Amino acid sequence: MKKYFISTERLGFSIWNDNDLPDAVELWGNTEVTKFITADGKMSEEQIKQRLRKEIDIYNKYNVQYWPIYIAETNENIGCCGLRPYDMEKNILEIGIHLKEKYWGKGYAREACLEVIKYAFENLGVDAIFVGHNPKNTASAKLIKKLGFTYTHDEFYAPTGLNHPSYLMKREDYENKI
Repeated sequence: MKKYFISTERLGFSIWNDNDLPDAVELWGNTEVTKFITADGKMSEEQIKQRLRKEIDIYNKYNVQYWPIYIAETNENIGCCGLRPYDMEKNILEIGIHLKEKYWGKGYAREACLEVIKYAFENLGVDAIFVGHNPKNTASAKLIKKLGFTYTHDEFYAPTGLNHPSYLMKREDYENKI
């Protein structure tokens, strides 16, 4: 039985550890998942191991990461959603989500992101949340707008080599929505 530190009606959030490599490989080893997050659209097993290690290291330093998410009823991993440092001087974290392909279009992305946004503002006390997306990823663009983020600028994202449309949700934006 997985232990969850955040839960929604359908989802549970856990913390990546070294034993989660099979879930990481299933997620980031799928080119449909990675086509918008790397320049060549794929990740080798070594890159996946490095990505998992990076998530663990970020958690150990900042107490956030792109947390693995599970269907609460079955404990089946469906991807990850969470936070990472963006501009710590301004108390801004970045949100992100990567879902396994078979879970697309079922409302999990919105459900997970809403819970992470709530956690960021209510538990971590951030002043704002940043998000960016690959300009070719129209599904992410729609999700970001539905979540209530405001476009601010395009920002270069080294892993893809592209300028990504970038958005912000300030604390007052969040408080006006609830």
